[in-house]
Amino acid sequence: MSRTIAIAFTTALAALSMTSAASACYNCYQPAPCVTCYQQQYVPPQYRTVDETVMVSPGSVVAHRTPAQYRTVMVPQTVMVAPEGVQYERIPPQYATRQRVEMVSPGYSYYQPVAPRCASCGY
Repeated sequence: MSRTIAIAFTTALAALSMTSAASACYNCYQPAPCVTCYQQQYVPPQYRTVDETVMVSPGSVVAHRTPAQYRTVMVPQTVMVAPEGVQYERIPPQYATRQRVEMVSPGYSYYQPVAPRCASCGY
């Protein structure tokens, strides 16, 4: 008889210890249907600013005509001192720095696993 009482006592003690572990994690042994096991995450697009050198005006060459120069040497005679000519003025090109924004990577979404609600059983 004492053996039967001891077996019944250890069985009851084992059952009690199992229910206390299960009660710490509500319904751990019956996993609920997983509706939101994954959560959608969104990563916004990434941009960067780029400095680029652009030509504002191209270089050019402007021709200036110089007229001939005359001088009166004697009263009845006028002599050409310098013939007419052309002088060239060289204008260098002009540049400026412009900033523009360009997309490095487009926005995208992905699914991330949700942390389990129960640390001991995973549900």
